[in-house]
Formats: sequence, C-alpha cells, structure tokens
Amino acid sequence: MGISQYLKEIGRGQRGARPLDRPQAADLFGQLLDGTVTDLELGAFCIAMRVKGETPEEMAGFLDATRARLELVPDTGAPIVVLPSYNGARRLPVLTPLLALLLAQRGLPVLIHGAATEGSRVFVTEVLPELGIAALDRLRTPQAGEAVFAATDLLHPGLKRLLDVRRVLGLRNSAHSLAKLLDPCAGPAVIVSSYTHPEYAQSMGAVFELMGSTAMLLRGTEGEAVADARRTPPMEGFVRGRRVMLEEGRRGTLAGLPGWPSGTDPAATAGYIREVLHGRQPVPDSITLQVEHILRLAAEAAEHGGDSHA
Repeated sequence: MGISQYLKEIGRGQRGARPLDRPQAADLFGQLLDGTVTDLELGAFCIAMRVKGETPEEMAGFLDATRARLELVPDTGAPIVVLPSYNGARRLPVLTPLLALLLAQRGLPVLIHGAATEGSRVFVTEVLPELGIAALDRLRTPQAGEAVFAATDLLHPGLKRLLDVRRVLGLRNSAHSLAKLLDPCAGPAVIVSSYTHPEYAQSMGAVFELMGSTAMLLRGTEGEAVADARRTPPMEGFVRGRRVMLEEGRRGTLAGLPGWPSGTDPAATAGYIREVLHGRQPVPDSITLQVEHILRLAAEAAEHGGDSHA
C-alpha cells in the first residue's frame, strides 16, 4: 500500500488516528528506509507518529522492516552486548563508554552504535576517541573483551536519514525510539535500552516481549543506556521476551562521587573513565550492579543461542 494511504490512517490526530497492524507497520517503515517516499511524506510521517504515538505492535513492525534491511553483525556464537547511544549528555558526563569497557573487562564483546542527533549535547562519539576507540569503517563482530563503535549509517543509511530529520523538525521521531530497541546482531545479543520518561517503560517492555528479546531496560542517565552513577534505578530484564525484575532500585541521590567530573567535557569524562578502569577511583555502585545483571543476561543468551529473534 502506498504511503499516502498509511498517512490517512495515522495522521488523524491523537484521538482519530488508527493504529496499524504489525505487517502494515513493517510495510510503511520499509518504504521510509528504502527512500521511496518524498521529503514531504517523510516529514508527515514523523509528525503524525509524534502526535499519535507508536503502539507496541507498530514498533515491532518497524523493527521487523529494519532488521530485514540491516547489515547484521556476523554471528560467532558468543552473545554481544549492544549499547545504543543516541541521547548524549546535557548536564551529566556521558558514561556509556565506562559501561562498555567494564563489560569488556569481564570478557564480553560489546557493540556501541549511535549517532549525534542534535547540536546541543555531548555525544559518545566525542568521548570514545579520547579513550582510543575509533569508529569502525566497516561492520564487524567485536571480539571477546573488546568494545567497538559503529555509526548508525553502517547499520543502515536509511535509518540514519530518519534520525537526521530531527535536525530539520526539531523533534524526535519513531526512528529514535526504534534505534534504542534494535537488535543488529545475526546471533545472540543482549540489548541494553533506556527511557527518559516512566510511561515508556511499559511500551518499550511490551516491544521486547513481542520481539522475543533478551534485554535490559532501565531509566538511564539522560536517556543513555548506563545507570545514573548517583542513584540506583529499577532495572528490568527480558529473557527471550519474558520479563524478569533484575533490580528493584533504591531511593536517594548522592550529592557527589569521588573524582566525578563537573560538566560534560569529553576529555574530563574520558579522564574519569580511565581512573575508574585502572582502579584509582571506585566504580559507582549502580553501574557495578548493572554490569552484574548484564553478565547474567549474557549467560542466558549464550545458553539459548540466537533463537530469540522473532
């Protein structure tokens, strides 16, 4: 079906719009990824879905279409921890690289993927080079004990095009939520995803259930997939789509941490990460817990292999 017909269904406002079923959503999103629609139609889709909001079935369809077109990370049998990084740092240092490198220290292969989606934040792409981690020039499987970074356009240029619409419209769209739920691996994986507002916990969790994912979901640091170093948030897990509570969370916020960098400067953030990795500063308790939970999810993924892909 042409995109104009889909726009008639989803573009009737928050109350009048009709949800698409999963195959329809996959067909629509596939057209967007393939670049067969005009810029006007692309903008109309982004605004319509922003007003209406995606149902879990629609997001599952969007993910189906994306996965079918992705350059998948090759399967070597070992579970890969996938850390999407699309929010960046507004007030707090972006510690996604710290989580990645702590997991690598424990022997896991880690793939960070992401893109800078706005100009007012510090993104992981500014911190990783300070730590000696360059962006991949071709997609490959990280080795055990290695953390690598893949820009979104290595996964699929059409997905990057959708993310770039934010710079024109000033609003996030479905691609931003999708990227944080995406499994780009041909084999077993643990997706670590985060939300910024509590209402997204249920909807994102419902998508993981529909996709049969092995994943962690938490309210991360300013939308990044790493736990806030100052507090311990609840952490939910998904084992082949089945919800499990990993961490109930703890009340209270620390006023400060040893060696904590002030602000979001990439060099200062990288310096703090090196201090923690070398044992000269303690690993924040919340991130220690997150690492242990991800290790357990990776063990589950290893036991069941790549049979979770819906």
